Amino acid sequence: MDQQNPTPAVGGHPSTPNDTLNTKDLRRVLGSSMLGSIIEYYDFILYATAAAIVFDKVFFSDLDPALALFASFGTLAAGYVARPLGGVVFGHFGDRVGRKKMLVVSMMMMGIATIAIGLLPTPDVLGWMSPVVLVLLRMVQGISVGGEWGGATLMALEHAPASRRGFAAAFANAGGPIGGLLATLVVSGTSALTGDAFLEWGWRVPFLLSAALIVIGMVIRLKVAESPVFQQLAAEAEQVEEVRRTPLAEIITRHSKTVVLTLIACLGFYTCQGILTSWGVAQAVNGGIDREWVLNWKGAAAVVTVAVSFMAARMSDRIGRRTVLTVGSVSGVVLAWPILVMLTSGDPWLFVVAILVGNGLVQGILAGPIGAFISELFPPRVRYTGASLSYQVASTLGAGFTPMIVTGLMIAGGLPLVGFFWVAILAAGLICIRVVPEGAEGMQSTHVERARFKVTKRIATRNAPRETVGSGHRSSQDGA
Repeated sequence: MDQQNPTPAVGGHPSTPNDTLNTKDLRRVLGSSMLGSIIEYYDFILYATAAAIVFDKVFFSDLDPALALFASFGTLAAGYVARPLGGVVFGHFGDRVGRKKMLVVSMMMMGIATIAIGLLPTPDVLGWMSPVVLVLLRMVQGISVGGEWGGATLMALEHAPASRRGFAAAFANAGGPIGGLLATLVVSGTSALTGDAFLEWGWRVPFLLSAALIVIGMVIRLKVAESPVFQQLAAEAEQVEEVRRTPLAEIITRHSKTVVLTLIACLGFYTCQGILTSWGVAQAVNGGIDREWVLNWKGAAAVVTVAVSFMAARMSDRIGRRTVLTVGSVSGVVLAWPILVMLTSGDPWLFVVAILVGNGLVQGILAGPIGAFISELFPPRVRYTGASLSYQVASTLGAGFTPMIVTGLMIAGGLPLVGFFWVAILAAGLICIRVVPEGAEGMQSTHVERARFKVTKRIATRNAPRETVGSGHRSSQDGA
C-alpha cells in the first residue's frame, strides 16, 4: 500500500509513518468534514440571523416589537429542540450502518428545508399557517444538523492519527463559524443590494442560494471513504455474529453520567453562541447600530473564532483537552460582564470589541477542543450516539433557549440578571470539565498506553519531539 496514505493499525485506527494529517486521503476526509459542516451551519445559522433581524418583522409583524422578537426567537429555539432528536436518530443509524451514509442524508434534509423556508409565503398569504410551517421547517433543520455534527466530527477524528485527533476534529467544528461567516456575509451583501426591499423579498435570496451549496457538498461527500473504525467494528461484529444492543440503550445504561457531565461542559460554549450571535446582534441592531455594520463585524468575529479554535485544538493535542477548555471557561467568567456592557452600549466600536473578544476569543477557545473532548469519552460502537446526544442537548439548552431566556431576563431585571446567568453557566461547565477524565488518555486501553500518553504530553509541552500516541493494541470497544 502507498506509504503516503494512512494504513489501518490494530483496532482499526489509521496511522501514518510520519504521524501526519498531510496525506491525500486525510486531506479529503478533513476537507469533506469541514465543507459539510460549513454548508449545514450556513443554513442553520442563516436562520438564526434572520430570526434576529427579519422574522419578527415578516412573520410576527402584528405583535408588539418585544413580543415579536420573543416569538421569532421561539421559532429559532424549535430547531434546537429538534437537534437532540437528530442526534439520537442519526447516531443510532450512524453506529449501526455507518457514519458516511448518515452524513449524506443529513445534508439532503437540510438543503430541502432551507430552500423551502426561502419559498415560504408570509402570513398575508397563508395566515396563521405561515409561522406554523416555518416552525416545522426549522425543526427539520434541527434534526439534520443534529446528525451532522457527530458524523462529521467522527469521520475526521477516527481517520486521524492518535496525536492529531484534537486538531482533526476541529475541522468539523470549524465549519460552524465558517458557515456562520458565510451566512452573515451573504445576508449583509443582500441587505446592501436590496435596500428597502430586503424585508419584502431580499431576505429570501440567501436561503435559496443554499441549493448550489448542497450540490457541491454532496459531490464531495460521496467521494469520502467510510470511517476505518466503523469498518473494523462492522467486520468484527459480522465475524462473531454479534447481537449488538441499541446504541441509545447502551448509552443510557452504561454512559449516562458521561452524557450529563459533557452536556453541562458544552453549555458554556453554546451559551456564548446564543448570547453573542443571536441576542447580542438583535440588541445592537435594535439599539440603533447600523445593520450592515453589525453583520460585517459578526462575520469578522467568526474569522477570529475559526483561527482561535484551530490553535486551541492543536494545543489540546499537546497539553490536554481539559486544560484548554479550563482556560476558555475561566476567561469567559472573567470577561462576561464587560462583554455584556459593551454589547448593549449602543456604541458601534464597543460592539466590535465585545463581539471579537466574546465570539472570537472565548468561544473560539471553547470550540476548538470540544469535539474531540466529548467524542473520546465514548467507545466507538456507541460514539456517534453518545457524542451527538450530549452535544445536541447542550445546543438545545445553550444556544436554542438562551436568546429567549436572556430576552426574558432583560424584561424582568435588566443586564445584571443576564450577567449572572451567563457566569453561572460558564462556572457549571468549568466544574464538569474538571470532573470528567481526559478523554484522549481514557482512550488508551492499557496501563502501558496511558503511561505513554502522559509522557507524550509532557514531552510535547516542552516542545521536544513526540512519539506516535496509542500505536499499540486497542480493544474494539474502548480504543479507536
